[in-house]
Amino acid sequence: MVFCQIAARSTIAACFLSPASAFILDMPHASDERAMNAGRRVLSRIWRELGADPRLIHDAHPSDFPVPLPSRLATGDLAWASVAAAACAAHGDATALDPHRIAAAYRSDRFLTVDGTAPPVWSPFSGFWRTLDGWVRTHGNYPHHAARLRSALGLEETAGADHVRDALADRTSIDAVTAITAVGGLAVPVRVEDPAFDAVLRSRPLLDVRRLESPAAAVPRTVVSPDHPLEGIRVLDLTRVIAGPVCTRTLALLGADVLRIDPPHLAEPEWQHLDTGHGKRTALVDARSAQMHELLASADVVVLGYRASALDRLGLSPGDLTERYPGLLVAGLSAWGAERPTRAGFDSLVQAESGIAWVESPDGDRPGALPAQALDHSAGYLLAAAVITLIRRRAEEGGSWQVQTSLRRVAAELLGMPRRSEPAEEIPLVPALHTARFEVAGHALVTAAPAIPGFDFTAPRAWGEDQPRW
Repeated sequence: MVFCQIAARSTIAACFLSPASAFILDMPHASDERAMNAGRRVLSRIWRELGADPRLIHDAHPSDFPVPLPSRLATGDLAWASVAAAACAAHGDATALDPHRIAAAYRSDRFLTVDGTAPPVWSPFSGFWRTLDGWVRTHGNYPHHAARLRSALGLEETAGADHVRDALADRTSIDAVTAITAVGGLAVPVRVEDPAFDAVLRSRPLLDVRRLESPAAAVPRTVVSPDHPLEGIRVLDLTRVIAGPVCTRTLALLGADVLRIDPPHLAEPEWQHLDTGHGKRTALVDARSAQMHELLASADVVVLGYRASALDRLGLSPGDLTERYPGLLVAGLSAWGAERPTRAGFDSLVQAESGIAWVESPDGDRPGALPAQALDHSAGYLLAAAVITLIRRRAEEGGSWQVQTSLRRVAAELLGMPRRSEPAEEIPLVPALHTARFEVAGHALVTAAPAIPGFDFTAPRAWGEDQPRW
């Protein structure tokens, strides 16, 4: 085990292991008042970056009861700020936000049932594994990622999680990660936080907004309705997993016509789509096809969740899209940010490499995790807030617009917020109070209800079975 002294800040990023207490006890502890206002400060920052009307957040303050997502980091405060941003952008009111409802929305995978059964949301090939000198975190929820993990470790196609454990125990963290990523698998070393690096990230916008001059007239909003504020807005959803789908699910909740497009060769786990597919149509289209560009030509917004390098190859980078389709609003999301355009990732991997896993360690010996996929959910709500706000700005100012964020940037924000020495006590949530019921393709579906009050989800549709047209 490698222990990193807090004084040695310059070498902290090179360490893979450190007991949680080594840096938690060194952090200044916030007073209750500072902790309670942390969410409000994040919301104010978001609003400045969006150039939004400050009157819309004037009355937005966290309730006296915090969002029950117990952790050392300010997960509940970040969750409140993210949902409040979307709520204020939608109708200028975050006063009715229910902390329990926000927590349920962030833990939606725990409330999901299909025909009364909770689906297995984690593959046995996704998790923390001890190595010779520390720990690594892998992600194998997609079958092709699990296959590449086994291949990198020299295992048979039928090898199970025990074989993976034994193979990783004989390697150093760097050797394991290098071998797995070389064949297209997903793994990261579990590192301690690097405060200096996170400070650099926090010096940059959480939501990076850019306006581009466009020869086309502003795209008007066809309907303005308090009940459906985005009615008439066409959103092309090119995202997968959680963060991007949470963003587009929120836009659909507010009345947008959301069409999700997936590649024909890469199936989405059914549970994952049912958890975040509310209100969307969903079709399969080759990104290089003329059909894709016909859809883009008639879209108001496109939300991107693929690696920047992949989007470049497909001619779907934000720059390509705004040049080809003047007036388009492009919202982009990545795991690691613009500095690492070729790198794939997921919330759990960003938690592990950013240092969050050690902050949340249960005992200083084993890495831990946030009480929800909070980086994903927060990024989704923040991006939705940006889209809603920029639709309004585009109607007033014209031009084409781009907004970008990343899970790693959200992680840096969380790591810079006040923290506790120990998580608060777990508060059980009553499922019946925070769930919605639907029938999808003959199956009884229960999902978490919307976190934004005043709106109701419509049912997800069967994945990939709609026609690719507006």
